[in-house]
Amino acid sequence: MQARLSDSSPARPLSWAAQVHAALMPDYNRPATAYWWAMVTLGAVLLALAAVSAAAWPADVLLQVLLGCGIAMLAGIFPVRVPGSKSSFAAGEIFIFLLLLMHGVPAAMLAAAAEAFTGSARTTKRWTSRIASPAMAAIAIGLVGTAWQAGTSALRLQGWFSEAVLMLSAMLLALLYFVVNTTLITLVITLKRNERLRPRALLDNFGWAGITYAGSALVASLLFLTFQRVGSGVLMAAAPIIAMLLTTLHFYFRQRETDNATQLLRVDVAEREAEQAAQHARALEVSERRFHSAFSHAAIGMALVSIEGQVLQANPALCTLLGQDEAHIVGRRLDAFLHGDDVPVLAQLLLQVITQSAEVPAFELRCHREQGDATWVSMHGALFSERNSSAPCLILQAQDISARRQAESRLNHIAYHDALTGLANRARFGECLARAIERTRRDPAFHFAVMYLDFDRFKLINDTLGHSAGDAFLVTVARRIAHLVRPHDTVGRLGGDEFAILVEQLDSEQSAVTMAERLQESLRLPYAVAGTEVNSSASIGITYSSIGYDTPDEVLRDADIAMYRAKAGGRARHEIFDASLRAQIADQVTLESDLRRAIANDQLTLAYQPIFDLADGRIVGFEALARWMHPQRGAIGPDQFIPIAEESGQIGALTEQVLSRACRQLRDWQSPGGRGAGLRMHVNVSGSDLCRVNFAAIVTKALLHNGLAPSQLTLEITESTLMTHLEQALHTMTRLREIGVGLSVDDFGTGYSSLAYLSTLPITSLKIDRSFVDRLQDGTQNAAIVRAIVTLGASLGKAVIAEGIETSLQMSHLRELGSSFGQGYLLARPLGAVDALAMLDQQLAAAGPSPLALLSGSDRGAVTIH
Repeated sequence: MQARLSDSSPARPLSWAAQVHAALMPDYNRPATAYWWAMVTLGAVLLALAAVSAAAWPADVLLQVLLGCGIAMLAGIFPVRVPGSKSSFAAGEIFIFLLLLMHGVPAAMLAAAAEAFTGSARTTKRWTSRIASPAMAAIAIGLVGTAWQAGTSALRLQGWFSEAVLMLSAMLLALLYFVVNTTLITLVITLKRNERLRPRALLDNFGWAGITYAGSALVASLLFLTFQRVGSGVLMAAAPIIAMLLTTLHFYFRQRETDNATQLLRVDVAEREAEQAAQHARALEVSERRFHSAFSHAAIGMALVSIEGQVLQANPALCTLLGQDEAHIVGRRLDAFLHGDDVPVLAQLLLQVITQSAEVPAFELRCHREQGDATWVSMHGALFSERNSSAPCLILQAQDISARRQAESRLNHIAYHDALTGLANRARFGECLARAIERTRRDPAFHFAVMYLDFDRFKLINDTLGHSAGDAFLVTVARRIAHLVRPHDTVGRLGGDEFAILVEQLDSEQSAVTMAERLQESLRLPYAVAGTEVNSSASIGITYSSIGYDTPDEVLRDADIAMYRAKAGGRARHEIFDASLRAQIADQVTLESDLRRAIANDQLTLAYQPIFDLADGRIVGFEALARWMHPQRGAIGPDQFIPIAEESGQIGALTEQVLSRACRQLRDWQSPGGRGAGLRMHVNVSGSDLCRVNFAAIVTKALLHNGLAPSQLTLEITESTLMTHLEQALHTMTRLREIGVGLSVDDFGTGYSSLAYLSTLPITSLKIDRSFVDRLQDGTQNAAIVRAIVTLGASLGKAVIAEGIETSLQMSHLRELGSSFGQGYLLARPLGAVDALAMLDQQLAAAGPSPLALLSGSDRGAVTIH
């Protein structure tokens, strides 16, 4: 229901009728609401007609009616309660019936409505009742009064009317008024409850009220007869007399009730005190018997102990708890059975009970068993004294809580220790580090160091051998670290493959360095994981308390910074934190912010380095290279801002920007005259790009937006990055090849992992790393590697591109080795868009076959760009 409501359109504002209903009658159902409104409307109409009639009355009549209404209202405020019963009556009905006899139905309706309003205002706070009661009273007296007038008129015509008939008919009138008014009011309740009206219940609950109505009508008829004989003066005299009489009765009955209640209270108190005394004596005796029975048969250990601490009595449960019989317990001091460290605790708590006469709050301590082991018990005690003994003693209760203590200990271990390695977790390590910082503040001679460890090849282990093998590796690593540190040092696993060591009581900073060297020697030894021997190493960052820290987060932050410095410096090494590192991090954060702004404002530019066919020197494509001219720092190289984009999560936005601009530039270079025809644009992407599920869609959008064929775009990714993200990137690579986009492995040959996958990976070309080209000479090992790569590419149908060609000798060797395509400073440096266009125009002006024809001709052999 809630879900449907939350999904629906916003609720419309409530109408005025709904707002009135919600405010006045939230518990009324539809029938009760309809009935209430019908009664209120009818009553209002009748009262309005009565008011119109009153406007035509003479002044003396109007004065009499107003006086009667006022007395009826006062009587409704102060009803007279009959002592000894639930009955009460109000004198207001006398004047309602009197006004009916004297001035007709309209006067009676006004008086009945006034009396009903004051009565309902006195008994309820609900405006539904305060509004409906006067309306229903007016309806009831209107109906009954009209019928009564018709009946008495008929009797007069027949000559049967007399004073006796008047009094009898007035009493009948009152009874009918009571029945109709009560029925109208009760119908509201029965309709709200969806019940049937039960006349019998009305008679049982309100029958006494009908009698008081009949009596009121009799008094009204007598006053009316007197009025006919004497005049209106009798009413002026009767009103205060009746008021005084009712007031006297009210206070008399109130005093009678008070006197009766006081007398009954005195008798009740005396009887209760006597009964309580007897019950107390019986209860005390029964209580003592029950106490001794409960003491003996209680499931928890109980003992009576003197205020000197001597055991006076022990129940069987306590004997079982201590593993000794009662003879060995009674007569001995209770502290003889406690662990030595807990004896002062018991003595202090017992002293508190004796001196303050208070209960001993529950406390926990250890008790010795006969077997010699210790048992944790929860003990509670209070002062106790028997009727036949003048000296108080203590009653103690002891419950075995060893199982709970063990469970708490396990939970505490779980909360503060790593579930996999059993080392301290981040929370526990932070607490230990906080204590070390506080101790350094108190004792300047105390020093500590923190080492932050990160393993360099852990992700590769996880990706190649599985997460279970990764977990086994972490367990083995944890054991090696714990074995090398001192007993009082703290080792913690902070998450993943990150560990930290808190080295306390440091003699010198060199001691931490020595420990780091021992750790690296041990951690670089081979590991046997899942039946496979794996190798790894750790990068370690170190920081010292001498720098001055206030919080554990500051210590871990600086140690982490030092660790990343060690990893950036070549891994498998350690680095000590200093202030310059923090400045470097701050500088990197600033540069990251600047890069984000540069990408958002489209401030990066592209340079284009041509890729040539080495056989004829024709341009076959361009590699788009991102360039950043910082407004204050000047040119910032890709080797600096690309890693920042990777770490800060901006690489996706950067790649999209470069891809879109490179495709747009290739579109602009193309012309009907053949310029740019058949050119291919190479764009570098990262491993995280290929791991994005929508990356193929992003590439497709860039191609369609610029009107390029998929075969005109090649995406390059470095060999090491490809193998790191191979599992996640394979789906995207397959999708890109289905579209027709080319895929090239950059820096090929620097690793060996891709050789096993080369025949199955959806790649179209290989780029020989510049390190091989740079050292290329006849007969050297690098020449053999280049020849192997060229041969491998030819056999697998992959194009081979040599990068970093800077000398004519390198160019000659590459041609001799069979490399078909290449790029480098010897051929052309990265160019701006205008210069690249000029080079294309120059090439177009020279006669000769098009690059596309050169690439697709049979003389190119098996080495073609797909």
